[in-house]
Amino acid sequence: QGQLVESGGGLVQPGGPLRLSCAASGSIFSINAMGWYRQAPGKQREMVANITRDSRTNYTDSVKGRFTISRDNAKNTVYLQMNSLKPEDTAFYYCNADMLDKVLGYLRWMNYWGQGTQVTVSS
Repeated sequence: QGQLVESGGGLVQPGGPLRLSCAASGSIFSINAMGWYRQAPGKQREMVANITRDSRTNYTDSVKGRFTISRDNAKNTVYLQMNSLKPEDTAFYYCNADMLDKVLGYLRWMNYWGQGTQVTVSS
């Protein structure tokens, strides 16, 4: 089965940049939409940005103009470039993707989540 692995989280000062990556692997035949979600302590998980296979993008209002989502279909990887980070961007960031996977011998579209990566914005 497929899996998603995030990398690139860490501690960054306010106003600084950070780039997250998420690589898909496993018995993947195709990947449709990919996206990034985040969850701060005591809050619900929210969509940050998503991108279709043909690179149409969508962002939550609070990150528009600061974050950029992109993908490399040849590498099965999605990126989130985060600029002008604010303390309120602090959260656990999760990668999500719809992948065509082989499950019990059948091709099925499945939704996958990565294990998440912590982003902390603090001075």
